[in-house]
Amino acid sequence: MEPGAVFHINEASVDKQRKVLKNIENLHKEMPDILVELVVQGDAINLVVDGETALKSEIAQLQQQGVVMAVCQNTMRGKGINREELVSGVTIVPSAVGELVRRQQQGMAYIKP
Repeated sequence: MEPGAVFHINEASVDKQRKVLKNIENLHKEMPDILVELVVQGDAINLVVDGETALKSEIAQLQQQGVVMAVCQNTMRGKGINREELVSGVTIVPSAVGELVRRQQQGMAYIKP
């Protein structure tokens, strides 16, 4: 398996979030066998908070295709968000920056639409 791609979103804009999910969908169609991860940080956390996201069905569809949704624990702590508030299946990573560095060291391409 090829190393894959790590996407990064840190903006609250639903249009920007929709765009990153569409980019992931398009990549997955072209290269279905690579690992794809979306790292969610900062103001973008609304994307993965169950009661706030406008894109829950899109997230679920990508997760079913094997896309990893990772949220920054530092952001969660800073914004007072608990694990129970997240969309089902979201992975929590200690820090978004650390996860991005780890994934790039593993050979994954970094994409920030």
